[in-house]
Amino acid sequence: MQTSFTLAQLADPNVANSEKILRTCVHCGLCTATCPTYVLLGDELDSPRGRIYLIKNMLEGGGPATERVVKHVDRCLSCLSCMTTCPSGVNYMHLVDHARQHIEATYRRPFHDRMLRAMLALILPRPALFRLALVAGWLARPVMRRLPGRLGGLGRLVPRTLAPPSPVDRPQVFAAEPPRRKRVALLAGCAQQVLRPEINEATIRLLTRHGVEVVIASGSGCCGAIAHHLGRGEAALGAVRDNVAAWDLAIAEGGLDAIVINASGCGTMVKDYGFLLRDDPRWAAPAARVAGLARDVSEFLAELGLKTVERRSGIAVAYQSACSLQHGQKVTAAPQALLALAGFDVREIPESHLCCGSAGTYNILQPEIAAALRARKIAAIASVEAGIVATGNIGCMQQIADPGGPPVLHTAELLDWATGGPAPERARGRLAQN
Repeated sequence: MQTSFTLAQLADPNVANSEKILRTCVHCGLCTATCPTYVLLGDELDSPRGRIYLIKNMLEGGGPATERVVKHVDRCLSCLSCMTTCPSGVNYMHLVDHARQHIEATYRRPFHDRMLRAMLALILPRPALFRLALVAGWLARPVMRRLPGRLGGLGRLVPRTLAPPSPVDRPQVFAAEPPRRKRVALLAGCAQQVLRPEINEATIRLLTRHGVEVVIASGSGCCGAIAHHLGRGEAALGAVRDNVAAWDLAIAEGGLDAIVINASGCGTMVKDYGFLLRDDPRWAAPAARVAGLARDVSEFLAELGLKTVERRSGIAVAYQSACSLQHGQKVTAAPQALLALAGFDVREIPESHLCCGSAGTYNILQPEIAAALRARKIAAIASVEAGIVATGNIGCMQQIADPGGPPVLHTAELLDWATGGPAPERARGRLAQN
């Protein structure tokens, strides 16, 4: 793609990087076939190719983003399916992230939109505040669920029950069952530890059972993805620096073989830390070191090797491949291979490349499109007739949970049970008989 940025514009490292990305695109349009919004809406401007043109014109012009550009960039899920499809290696992720920051800096959104986005950026990364918000939402849930649009979407996302805080999420060290083989840091996360604290508990049991010492580093917290995808660059970089500092200290104190992450949306973000802080003399080297150590829990276990399985259920498990794992991190085989090794009958879901519609805060900000994608995904899951659904991202778990369908568990929960851990409460009836 031909570009016409000025030398002054190219002096900005972010513009220079986006210009390189734009020049890589050859307009082939293969990305349109795997873009969820284009598949649903059929609008070229809601495809990666269409958005690339809009972003190019916006960045070259240098002025405020227009309502038209904002509409179509906002509709992008950042599922990154287009990056898996693209034969030219266009880094759409970095391009759309830059576009969102430009929009945030130059576009005046309606008041209600600004308030909702500010609320999400404030509450979701802070577990204590998020917990309070969910309690308030639970009280208002009967009313909110009947409201249209975003408020109704928020009400439907409030869980029916809320588990108490888990003691495992505090800074501490969990000893490995001897002999110790590895030492890792685990990202305790933010929203996940509130919505599904049992995931971190299962992950820690699973890792320590495999001879892995697990560190919850003091000072680590939200990965920064929530603010990042809302276009709030400085807030995101603040979270990034906090995590890099915490993990770099853990490296210095006792060494780390990996930084294990059990929410794939967070994993995609952490693996990009080196790029995000590439121009910062103070943080570039430690950020690159941290990014190089980041591993999804399934990726790490595949490298480590699964211990002898104690329970083989034969239960059919529909594996939902989270976009951030299959497209963002290119981890595709490991989760399914581990589940099969653990004795499950693993079934791949049709249209597995298409997003379920969660996409961080997307199901709140774009509830109509998210609902259509959710319905499509739930129908695909039902078609494989599985007893349990497994996935590796909290957003997917919340989005595709269906009161009338099979329980949705994290891959680590099933692997924990298969290698000697307790049966996950949400599927205890299905697993206890095996």
